[in-house]
Amino acid sequence: MKNIDWHNTTVWITGASSGIGAALAVQLAQRGCRLILSARNRKGLENTKTSCRRASEIWIVPFDQANFDDHPLIIRDVVHTCGGIDVMILNAGISQRALAKDTSFEVDRNIIEVDLLGPISLTKAILPHFLERGHGHFVVVSSLVGKFESPMRSTYSAAKHGLHGFFDSLRAELYTDGIYVTILCPGFVRTQVSINALTGDGTPQGKMDRATLRGLTAEAFARKAIKVIERRKAEAYFGQGEHMAVYLKRFFPSLFRYLIRKAKVT
Repeated sequence: MKNIDWHNTTVWITGASSGIGAALAVQLAQRGCRLILSARNRKGLENTKTSCRRASEIWIVPFDQANFDDHPLIIRDVVHTCGGIDVMILNAGISQRALAKDTSFEVDRNIIEVDLLGPISLTKAILPHFLERGHGHFVVVSSLVGKFESPMRSTYSAAKHGLHGFFDSLRAELYTDGIYVTILCPGFVRTQVSINALTGDGTPQGKMDRATLRGLTAEAFARKAIKVIERRKAEAYFGQGEHMAVYLKRFFPSLFRYLIRKAKVT
């Protein structure tokens, strides 16, 4: 299996208006990709586009990931305009900073719709295109809390766990179809994610967590992630030590549960 040749490969990135999505776009542009950039924030997408000067071509496609009924039409229009999609990076999402007992069900539903059902809906809409072409690559930006639990992130963790269940199953189903699935699991990345994270009543937290502030830069994460994507690895963990908790939970689950109760997770 050869590594991806990025030159003129068409890559669609959701959540590309800032943070991880924007960093991935900039670094993929340097490799000569054709880019499709999506998010709700058109101005943010325009800013990202300005930073992607070396891309061979760039299209901006703003949309709301939670508007599931729009997805088939959006996919149809993008395929018609761009001529085909090679890699779909499902990055858009929103985090949480609230205890489960303090989080309204409306907030739970919002997080699940954006972080889990949105990627599933987009995947189902684009999968026929990949199957028709006989190749394609889904890249899913999950989280380390898709592999283990964390206080203050119960619904966010549930959504990310759900991504693993769906996309691990999809990978097995598409094994002989030339379609790959890569799941990226970052720990703390220094973006606006904690500032925009929803509190129990749905309002943004409005401040950056200390742990997030000390995390990997989005650029550092993007560099590591692109190496994983081009090798078509199934799954990869990223962090500055926190990713070792995946192995701690796997081999010493009782110790992990004790430590996570004591951990400072904000």
